[in-house]
Amino acid sequence: MAQSAAPTSLEMDRWQRVMGLLLWAPMKLAYRLRAEGMENLPSGGHVLASNHLSNFDPWIVAYPLWPKRRIRSMAKAELFNPLLRGILKASGAFPIHRDRPDAEAFKTAIEIVQSGEALLIFPEGVRRNKGRWKRRRRKPRPHSGAARIALAAKVPLVPVAIIGTDRLTRLGPVRMSVGPPIPTDDLEGRSQREAAKLATERLMEEIGRLETGLRER
Repeated sequence: MAQSAAPTSLEMDRWQRVMGLLLWAPMKLAYRLRAEGMENLPSGGHVLASNHLSNFDPWIVAYPLWPKRRIRSMAKAELFNPLLRGILKASGAFPIHRDRPDAEAFKTAIEIVQSGEALLIFPEGVRRNKGRWKRRRRKPRPHSGAARIALAAKVPLVPVAIIGTDRLTRLGPVRMSVGPPIPTDDLEGRSQREAAKLATERLMEEIGRLETGLRER
């Protein structure tokens, strides 16, 4: 049975407001989170695409937008078990089957951004310190899902870079940088596959540039 994309309100629900309050101390005091480029975030629906260093990354990206905006996200379908399903849905997540094409998740993603909400996706697929990044000598090819959703929904594709979440136990500073939306107007008229490929290349290049800028400071 298809999972519902609700809730869809742009305002934070009660659960997310509580989480925002609970995360204030770790974000501001322990990790000294600083976010820059927030003026690049569109007011309407958009796709946020970030590098991926730890399981804590979604909270890092979401926190600077609280309490006015929620960020929706995808989560592995197997996590939607009786124990976690309620928490995940309250946090704005919806399920995706990562081992096969998931038309329902793609449809849900488009509905979310077209309704005016922000959708967070990690094009790298898995965290860098595990999975394919650890098994391969070269970087795995990034997923084009973020670009495909943004292009299909005709919403901005916004690059984000974060650093510091791979060393949280050391209580090092965490930084986040948001770049301007990726230009895609010139991709109209190309095939869906080619447009998504080119947009993804531009996206990953910009994420890399933002990350390098954060690390050089």
